[in-house]
Amino acid sequence: MTGASAGVGRATARAFAAEGARLGLIARPTEGLENAAREVTDRGGRPIAAPADVADPDAVEAAAERIERELGPIDVWVNNAMATIFAPVAETSAAEFKRATEVTYLGTVYGTMAAMRRMLAHNRGHIIQVGSALAYRSIPLQAAYCGAKHAIAGFTDSLRTELIHEHKNIHLTMVQLPAMNTPQFSWCRSKLPRHPQPVPPIYQPEVAAEMIVWASHRRRREVFVGAPTVIAIEGNKIASGLADRYLGRTGFDSQQTREPIAPGRPDNLFEPVPGDFGAHGIFDDSAHSNSAQTWLDRHRAGTALAGAAMLGMFAWAFGRH
Repeated sequence: MTGASAGVGRATARAFAAEGARLGLIARPTEGLENAAREVTDRGGRPIAAPADVADPDAVEAAAERIERELGPIDVWVNNAMATIFAPVAETSAAEFKRATEVTYLGTVYGTMAAMRRMLAHNRGHIIQVGSALAYRSIPLQAAYCGAKHAIAGFTDSLRTELIHEHKNIHLTMVQLPAMNTPQFSWCRSKLPRHPQPVPPIYQPEVAAEMIVWASHRRRREVFVGAPTVIAIEGNKIASGLADRYLGRTGFDSQQTREPIAPGRPDNLFEPVPGDFGAHGIFDDSAHSNSAQTWLDRHRAGTALAGAAMLGMFAWAFGRH
């Protein structure tokens, strides 16, 4: 799993460890990566911390080779690493766009390629791409991240058709996430006047982790986590113009708290921030620890009815603005 040292990756490592999994943990070298490995051991798993910058394809390949050599054939590969920058496009440099894209999109491509090389040899495996509602419905101030998530969806769909053509027993699942309470908002690069935040409603990373682990045992094409993800994705199909105008009016304020951003705060865009940030961010007081929608996604009998209700909510919400 990439991006294993913090946030959703850290929570997912804990969840897999509870099943007794052998886990290769990939992230840039920090105290967080080492502590993630210790937590896996404490929870009954067998970890290997394999430091690597996912923007470097050779480093990802070396990490995958070590993991397979020490833990055995790779059954499941989770691409979770990401980087973002909060800023209008006009204030984002080419280097910042390049780096966010290399980590979030190309890191997923490189991870998938490393996993494929090994899975094709055994003609089995499961690759999970950790996506976002933003893979379908972009928002302001995160053009680099939204573009990368859209690209992951396109890449994954293309690869899936190739595997079908070749009759390969390798399955691809994209798990689309809502706003998550992860440390990224405390260490992402930001050019906003106030502290960045996820667009509410916010969910704890364990909600995503539960669904990623659940998806690893099933052959789903796509999994939506949280009702806001369903509303954003499905609603955008029928009212994208309304969503554009709504987000143009609300998307700047909804991604910032009332607190001014600390001047000169470190960010992890090009170099990791030292320390261990764990799985949770600073929004514990407002984050949800469960989601009724995830139950519906696991029990599809009621999903159609729920989806219709959510679309009605979407139309009602945007119709007020």
